[in-house]
This record gives sequence, structure tokens and C-alpha cells, in this order.
Amino acid sequence: MATSEIAQCLTATLSPDTNTRIAAELSLAELFTRPDVGISLSHLILSQEVGMSLRQSASIALRKYVRERWSPYFSNFKGSAPPVEIKSQVREAVFRGLSDENRKIRSLSAHTLSSIANCDWPDEYPDLLTSLIGLLSSGSPASVHGAMQVFTEFIKSDLTEDQILPVLRELLPVLLQILGSPQAHSAPTRARTVSVFRQCITALFMVKDQHPQAVKEAIASVLPVWLEAFKVLLNIDPLQDVADSSNWDGLTVRIQVFKTLDTLHTSFPRALVQYFPDLLAASLNHLRVLYPTFCTYCLAATESAPNTSEDESIELPQLLCPILDFLAAVIRGGKFREWLVDENIMAIVSSVFAFVQMTDEDVETWANNANIFVAQEEDETQPYSVRVAGFDLLSALIERVPIQTTKSIQTSIEQVISASEGARNAGNQDWWKPLEAALAAIGSQSESILDCIEDEQESGRSKPIDIDYLLANIIPPILSASEYPFLQGRAFVFASQYAKLLHLQSAGHYLDAAIQVLESIEAGVPVKVSAVKAVHNFCQGGEDSALIPFAPRIAQDLGPFLLMASDDTLSLVLETLSVVLEVERGKWLTPELAGSLVAAVLEVWSKNNKDPIFISILTDIFENLASSPTEGIYETVVKQALPILSVAITSAKKEESWIASSAIDLIGSLVKGAPENRLGEGFFQLLGPNLFSCLAEAEDRDVLQSGITCLTLIIRKDCKQLLAWNDSNGRSGIEWVLTLVAQILQSQDESGGLQIGDLIIHLLRRAGESVLPVLPQLLQAMISRMINAKTATFLQSLVVPFAFLINNQRDTVLSLLESMDINGRNALDILVQTWCENAETFQGFWPSRVSTLALTQLFVSERPSLQNIAVKGDIIINPATKNVIMTRSRTKTTPDEFMTIPFPVKALKIILHDIQSGGESATMSAQGEVFDVDSDDGDEDWAEEGGADQGFKNDEFAFLSDLIGPKGMAFDNDEVLDDNDDEDLQNDPVSQMDMQANLFAFLRECAARNTNNFTAVVEQLSPEEMLVVRRIVAGEN
Repeated sequence: MATSEIAQCLTATLSPDTNTRIAAELSLAELFTRPDVGISLSHLILSQEVGMSLRQSASIALRKYVRERWSPYFSNFKGSAPPVEIKSQVREAVFRGLSDENRKIRSLSAHTLSSIANCDWPDEYPDLLTSLIGLLSSGSPASVHGAMQVFTEFIKSDLTEDQILPVLRELLPVLLQILGSPQAHSAPTRARTVSVFRQCITALFMVKDQHPQAVKEAIASVLPVWLEAFKVLLNIDPLQDVADSSNWDGLTVRIQVFKTLDTLHTSFPRALVQYFPDLLAASLNHLRVLYPTFCTYCLAATESAPNTSEDESIELPQLLCPILDFLAAVIRGGKFREWLVDENIMAIVSSVFAFVQMTDEDVETWANNANIFVAQEEDETQPYSVRVAGFDLLSALIERVPIQTTKSIQTSIEQVISASEGARNAGNQDWWKPLEAALAAIGSQSESILDCIEDEQESGRSKPIDIDYLLANIIPPILSASEYPFLQGRAFVFASQYAKLLHLQSAGHYLDAAIQVLESIEAGVPVKVSAVKAVHNFCQGGEDSALIPFAPRIAQDLGPFLLMASDDTLSLVLETLSVVLEVERGKWLTPELAGSLVAAVLEVWSKNNKDPIFISILTDIFENLASSPTEGIYETVVKQALPILSVAITSAKKEESWIASSAIDLIGSLVKGAPENRLGEGFFQLLGPNLFSCLAEAEDRDVLQSGITCLTLIIRKDCKQLLAWNDSNGRSGIEWVLTLVAQILQSQDESGGLQIGDLIIHLLRRAGESVLPVLPQLLQAMISRMINAKTATFLQSLVVPFAFLINNQRDTVLSLLESMDINGRNALDILVQTWCENAETFQGFWPSRVSTLALTQLFVSERPSLQNIAVKGDIIINPATKNVIMTRSRTKTTPDEFMTIPFPVKALKIILHDIQSGGESATMSAQGEVFDVDSDDGDEDWAEEGGADQGFKNDEFAFLSDLIGPKGMAFDNDEVLDDNDDEDLQNDPVSQMDMQANLFAFLRECAARNTNNFTAVVEQLSPEEMLVVRRIVAGEN
């Protein structure tokens, strides 16, 4: 193909005439099908005779060609791949482009070569790495610049664990040489060497388990020289890099250095310890020295930061955030606690207060966009910024040294108050910014500061910070400073964050002031949003007695906000309304107010029924409204909401299934809030036909899961309504439910596992007699599904109902199963095999307990049918694979093998496992002491210094101990672990019993009576298990 032809076509693609441009683009797509088009494009790219715009167009076209025509490797591949010899010529030409005199051509060539490398290296392009390292060693600034851009992408995506170590041995010394040659290479190129080095560190960390010794040697030889280089670079005055307002290239190196230090601290922290004094001192120095520049370019924004010499934007926050992150990581890691002296703590706190000030850009953006303003206040959603990084650093500091940090905060806030007052008197319009920042910083740590104050006062020491003074003297005047809306809003939020310290009367004054802002016509976005946030905080942690007088007024004020707000702001308003409705369980509601709120909430739902976050808050609101004990409220809510939601269930289009599922979720929340056994006359009569009609045709998983959950709630709350209902054809509610169960069991989708199990359990508990006529068919369907069920949750949902039945009607169920045949297999055999294989993975407090108790029932039944069942036992240790890392391929060729043991032995093993994992493992080992098994995964070499405490203090370990519970008892404690177990099951006798005492009594009774030939069964246990049994039987608790 003639190069002139492709050049003419590319030139036409730049034409201002639309028709010419479209025709040229179509011609170019046609040319891409020719095998030699890549060579023609390469010649154009390298040609010094043609214009730069044409060369750039050729570069962009070549990269597009590579992605569409090079190889099926690319997802956009359209066929007509070039022959091998042409590929080789194109690769060679693009590689030459890395050394072109023009920077843009080098960059474009690097991007294209990276794409080619993704596909061709190493099989079709084996000499790429050697060639690239050769360019780096050439000494040519242009070649180094081009090669570095390829490496930036290459190390990240293409090196495997076996390739990384040999490559790094060749690459890292060359990179270090470039980094140390500022006269020869530009700062952005030198910054790339650090970026590539960081990717190498990440790669080394990823392969340290596969190659522990090699990585350890690499770290020992490589890191010291790089860290020395970093130390030297950071000790150079950072002001040198910002002195020239037209060139901040030098910052690019510092940015990459601090990012790399953070990565190193995460990956290989021990290597950093001896460098901490210099690195931390340099970090603080950077913050101190660069603050005036930050004021000029960010806070006041009187000047704009320049782009780099490569036309990329560079802002001071790009450096400040990694510095703050590095300091936070080191402080959290606890490796250098001796550095946290008063002087350094004070310096950090002062820096945080200074750097978290609102910038001019923040003021402009937040004043006009409520959603962005709300988002920056929420930990989960806020975009990353200096402000966020500063709060995080303060959090790390107060976690590690709470008293010293809180005292430093007190000193800093005093200085800020004094300086702000002076600036205000001097006529400085930005006087409020440092005060707002300080209050925001202190507010962000309110929980930790309140804990610190409480701990010190309980110990008889003085308070390390005087929040009371701020609440009494600083905050009140600001509440009316409407000309400074961000400071005014901050005052409301701050007061609500420290509401615990306010007297009831003061809290009432603050709350009243916040409500006045909500009702004000003049108040702007920041103040109103802050007032909503303050109301949320006051109601979430306040005394109901102080809140009741305000609750109706707040709820009424929030109603209009629901119809105006969107996104993050709407989420905040909804969460606030939900919290307000929890005050005194909504006793203060009137039917009129409840009706208006339901109307507003339904309007919100109709506009946002696809958003799961909104739906979760809306369900809370509906439950809170429905659960109000005031007469007439529940009836009002149901009368207004149920007809609309019921219609939505059946009227929703199949392609808009989220409407049906969210409507069912909201109805479920009404049921949750309903009084016990009082869903209300006609509730299910109105809902039933639409709900069952929807579920019978539903294909969407979420709709089915929501429907099952809703039916389960109805069965738990008012089962009589379901039992009494019949459809227009005389078909009963129970029949419909069982049809749904059969439908779910026949489906290959097992995602609704636990939901269907809960439905069956509660159906058996609440409507046992009504289910009896169809119980054999139900059990047969469940056993049949066990055979090919795969997921643990679904298997649990099939087994646990049998456990419940066996605990209540053991012999009847066993006789039924013994006589049942499923495809030539006995049903009892299928159940026992499935149960034994999965019992130790069951989730939930009640299910685990009911399973273990049912196994004790099976054990003592002594039925011959159970004696003869052989099940999977312990794993057989294969000497050939004992110390080998088992990859997927090895596991396929050498699968695990298991012993085969009688069911009674396995049942006893599971019961003993439950005893040991239920909180007694520390005391129920064979020797009566905790096992301390050495790890054999090679991680000892990477253990951290600092002894067993890992930088934690004794009181921190005490907190963790309390959290877990005595001797790990939290693992057998529904209050701690099991939010999933519903209230019915938590109040069930199985949940309330002393499980340990019950199981101990079971073992002792079996030993005394030699139940099921107990002595012989025990002899088949492992030595560890036998000793545990003997200790229990002997009464050694």
C-alpha cells in the first residue's frame, strides 16, 4: 500500500467538513483490512518530512488498528490479522518511535507498544525486555523517556511470578541510575522510574509466598539503596520545586516517592524502620514548608498551578495526600512509637488543622451543589482529598496516642480561635476558614475524643480538652452568623457531634435552632444540609425525653425536603426521618402526620425504586411508621400504602422487575412493624392474589427472594391470615406457599438458599398441623433436591428443617424417611450423607444448635438403619502432597481422599467439634491447654518486629478480648454473632438453653448407659477427640 494513500485518508479525517470526515473514516476502516496497512502507518509515524498533526493521527490510527486487527487477544478484534513478518516490521518501527525527537510521538509510540506487548510478549516478542532495558541504558534522554512510559504499563500488567525476579535484577539498577541523573533526564521521566519501582515492590510482595528466599534476598539488596536515594531527594528543599511558578515538574518525583513509601510500608515495613527518623522528619518539613504555597494556589487560589512539561496537570494536593497517607500508615503501624513525642504530635495536629481548610473551589462547589456537599461529609462516599486525608491522619494519631493528641488539639483550637478573631478584626474575609476547619477536624474525631474525656475523668484526672467551653462560648454566636454559611452549618453539626456533653436544656436550644434553619426561607444549601445532619445526630444519640417535643415538628419539616432532594441529599433526609421516627417508637405521630409522610415516602419510592440504598432506608421508615404504638397509626399507614404497593407488584413490567421486588420489600417492612397477630382485617386478602400471581410468573431472582422473605414475615407475624385465605378458585394459602417452595426447589438457581430454608422452618413451626397432609411430599421434594444441590447455604436450607422435625418428631420422621425411595437410593441415607458433609459449615446460631441437637437425637435413637450408613470421615494425609502448595491443576490430578466411617462416629465428631468451636476450644484441647501450632506457610520470615503486642497496648487487647468474649464465647453467642437469626428463633428454647451443659450431659449419659455402643464408637475417634470425651465424662469442665 502506498504511504501517500493512507496519508491522504488521515488528512481527510481531520477535515472540518462533516461529510468529508465521515467518508475518510469509512475509507480508513476499509484500509484496516489490508495486511500491510500497519507498515504504512509506521512509516508515517517515523517520517520527519510530514507534519506533526499527520504523524500524531497516524499514531492514533495505528493503536486503533492494533486493537481491532492485530490479534483475537483483543476484545475489539474484527479479523484480518496481519502475517507474522509484517507484525515484526511494525513492532520494530514502533520501537524506534520510542526514541523519536518529538515527545508526543514517543508517548504515542509507547502506548501502542504497550498494547502490542500485552498480546505478543513473551511468545512472539521475546526480546522486548532486553531491548527496553537497552534503551534505558543508552543515556539518551529521549530514549529513556520513551522506554519508561512502556515500563510504567508493562510491569503492572504483564510480568508473571516467574519472570518478575530476573527482570528486576536487570531493571532496577538502570532505573536508579536514571533517578540519580537530574541533569540528563527530566523530572517526569525520573518520576516514572520511582513509579515503576513501586510496581516492582508490589509484584515482589505478590510472589513472596511462592519465592520467599529469593524475595527476601532481593529486598535486602535492593531496598537500602533506593531508600537512601529517597532520603537524599526528600532532604532537598521542596520550595525549589515550586519557586518557579511556570514549572513544578520537580513535584512529580516527590509525589511518586511518597506513594512508594506508603506501598513499602504496606508490603515490607521492617525494611523502613531504620529510615523512619529521616523520612518522618522530611514529611513534616514538607507540610510546614509548602503551606504558604498551598494558601496561594489552593485556599485563596490567587494563582493557578502550572502543567508539567508534558502538559499534564499537577496540583499540590497530589503531593500532600501521599504525605498525609504515609504519616497515617506509619502511625497506625506502631513501628516507630518513640517518634510520637509531644513536639511531633503538635506539629501533625497543627498541620492537619491548616491543610483541611476549605479551598475557594470547595466553597464555590459546595455552595451550589447540595449532593457534593453532603458527599464530602460522609466517610463512605466522599471523594479523596487533602481534607479527607487529614482527617484520616488525625484518626490514626488519636488511636495511637489519645491523651497527647487530644491535648494538642486543645492547644491548636485555642490558637485557631485567637488567630481567627484577630483576622476578623483586621477585616480578613476568610477569617472563618481556619475555625471551620478546626471544628470539622475535632468533630470528625468526636467518638474518640469523647471516649478519651470519659476515660480521664473516670481515672480522676482532668479533661485533656475543654469541649464544654466551645459549646458554651464559641459555638452559640456562630449559629446566627448567616453571612458565613459554612461556618454556621459547621457549628450545628459540631454541637450535634458532642450532644452527649450538653445538658437537656442546652440540647433543646441547639435542636430548636437547627429546626428554625430548616423552616427558614432565607437559609442557603450548606446551612440547611448541616441542620439536617445536626438533627440526625441529635436524634440518633439523644434522650427521647428531650426529643419528643420536637419530633412532630421535625418530621413535618422534613416532608417537603423529601420531594425536593435527590441523590446524597435525599439519602441524608431519609436517614434523618428514619431516626426521628425511632424517637419514643413514634408514639407522638398523629394519623394526619403519618398519612402525609406515607404519601411523601411513596412519591420518593416511585422515583427511586431502582436504587437499593434508597429502598433499604425506605423499608426502615415504613417499619418505623407501622410499629408506632399510637392507636390508628398502623391502620393509616397500611390503608394508604398497601393498595398502591399491591397494585405495583402485578402492574410492573417484566423488564422492570425492580419495581415489583421493591414494592414487596416495602410490604415486608409493614409486616415487620405490625402488631403481633394483628396484620389487620383484609391485609392478606388484598395482598395474596397479587403476590402469588407475581411470584408464580417471576423470573427475576430478586423478586422471588423478596417474595419468599415477605411470606416468611407474614407466617411469623400472623399465620392465621394466610391459613384462612383462599383464592377465587378455592385454592388455599398453604397450597400456594407449597407450590412456591416446589418451584424454588426445582430451580437450578440456588441463590435464595437461606430464604427458602427460613420459610420452611417457620411454616413448620407456625403451621405444623396444616402442613401435615402434604408433609411427605414436601420432605420428598427436599431430599430429591439434596442430591444435586451445590451451594452451602442452599444445602443448609434443605437439611435444617429435617433437624427441626427430628428434634420434635424423631421417630415419625425417621420411619417416613426409611420407607422413602429416591431414584433407587434410600431417603435417610441421602439426608445423613448430606448432613454429615455440611454440618460444620452451617451458618447462624439457631440452625447450628438445632442441627447439633438433632444429631444427638439420631445418636441415641439406636436405629439399625442409622448404624449401617457409612459417611465421609477425616481427610487422608498424602505424604506426597503434605508440604506442597496445591494449585488448581494439582488438585484436579491429586484430589483429596477421605476415610469412610460409620454415621454414629461422624455424628460424635461433629458434636465434639461443636463443643470445641463453641467457645471451649481453649480449654477443651486434649492436654487442657491452648495449641500453638507453628505455621508452615513460610510467613515467619515476614513476621513483624515489636513482639507479640504488634504495637497494641494492653487495654487495646482487653477491648478485643471483650469483643470476642471470654474464651471465644462470642462464637456461641447470638447477641454478638447472629443478626441473621430472627426474633422468633432467638426466643426459641433451643436458643435459650445452656448448650454446653446439654452436650456434656449427653456425653455423660451415653457413657453411663453405653448408648449406641458408645465405648466402641469413642475408640474410633482421633486421639485428640478421645481425650476430650474422657475429660468431659470424667467431669473435668
